[in-house]
Amino acid sequence: MTWDRVYRLVKQIPRGRVTTYGAIAKAIREPGGARVVGYAMAATPSGRGIPWHRVISAAGKIRMPEPHASKQRRLLQAEGIEVGLGSIDMEIYGWLPRQKKSRKSKTKRKSSK
Repeated sequence: MTWDRVYRLVKQIPRGRVTTYGAIAKAIREPGGARVVGYAMAATPSGRGIPWHRVISAAGKIRMPEPHASKQRRLLQAEGIEVGLGSIDMEIYGWLPRQKKSRKSKTKRKSSK
């Protein structure tokens, strides 16, 4: 399985902003949801410029084990994101990706008289 859809969207997250695993899954209509996006983030290849550190839990928390959590915290703080008591204020730093448009075409209803 390829994670390219996930990585393309993660690359769009602006510096100094974060989004959630679930928001990424919803935007790309990933059937496996947030868990699958988490697997993709865990498998992020180095050297491709994918800002994996900008993806966090829906509660605004870093959910990876140490030492990766410390690295993620440092990278976010370097971008000016306040990681207070382990959580990030999504109202300040949150970013929502645009959802893919449905491929179903909308049909106009004809009114009957």
